[in-house]
Amino acid sequence: MKTFQGRVVVPGRVSAEALVSRGGLNTLASFQKALQFGDKKATCGDQNNPDLYGKQMAGKALCLPQTIGSTTGGLVLYCATSMGRQPACMLFSNPIDSLAAAGAVLADVWLENNKMPVVDSLGDEFLDYVKDGMNIIVQEGGKVMVSDPF
Repeated sequence: MKTFQGRVVVPGRVSAEALVSRGGLNTLASFQKALQFGDKKATCGDQNNPDLYGKQMAGKALCLPQTIGSTTGGLVLYCATSMGRQPACMLFSNPIDSLAAAGAVLADVWLENNKMPVVDSLGDEFLDYVKDGMNIIVQEGGKVMVSDPF
């Protein structure tokens, strides 16, 4: 088991299976099927992200460097969370952008039942280490533990 320390953007504790992208997450393209067409598993629809395309994002520990794309990023994260189609958590190797952070924070403040902890600034070593299927445990204070699959 390896431990990483990041900055808390949205507090919370969770344990989930890792889903890793080495490229940025285009929130609109990735969550479009979940938001418009009722895909409850939030299957990634971004054809430009081969790491995630066609994979279920809902309930996973989404590990990525940063988000990319349009100014709708925060709204998309908020909407996915309000519909219960959000990742279990979002873990960023880099600092989160302000738009994605706003959506995640607003979801945390405004929604009572659907939580999505967010930790950023985990560093390049985090993204180099974590692989799909590994067990991720997010604790209070931005501590992220990564271990072999369940």
